Amino acid sequence: MIRKTSASLAAVAMLAGVSETAAGGHALECYEPIHRAALYDTSYEDVMVSPGGQLVDYDPPIYGTRESMEQIAPPRVTYEIVPALTRTVYHTVKVDDGGYAWEWRIIHGRKVLCKVWRKARYARLAETVIVEPERVRRVVLPAEYESVAREVMVRPELRLVTEIPPSYRTVARRVMVREGSTGWRRVHIPRHCVN
Repeated sequence: MIRKTSASLAAVAMLAGVSETAAGGHALECYEPIHRAALYDTSYEDVMVSPGGQLVDYDPPIYGTRESMEQIAPPRVTYEIVPALTRTVYHTVKVDDGGYAWEWRIIHGRKVLCKVWRKARYARLAETVIVEPERVRRVVLPAEYESVAREVMVRPELRLVTEIPPSYRTVARRVMVREGSTGWRRVHIPRHCVN
């Protein structure tokens, strides 16, 4: 505030001096305006172009088929009936003793009653006989197995994660180091402004 006041007074004094000089007076102090340009510089700054992240490659699991023998029935015991064992036996039996008998015959056109001799008659008869009676037999059945195909995982899923770092770019910026200003500077001009 004091500096601005001094500058203002100096300006007023200078203007007054100019007026007096123009009027033929003697200048005691002289000032000239000075302009100080703004000062700039180049600043370099890293700016993020991409934030980066993760790239995930997914490979699904692989399945296959595996066969194995599996028990479908355990060992067990059962019982069954064995029928009787039989066979056929043949017998020859006399069915008629034979001997004398009377019978009608036609001889030379004449019907006559004749006494004849008959032999004994035999017949063959079949008889079923039991060789081995019916019985119960214990049967042991072994375990039963079967080939079973099952789906199994050959390889689990794969995930490949690639880290992508952030990327930056250097950007040049023009920045003001010092602002421009306007002020007054006292000058000494021989034979005009000696003080």
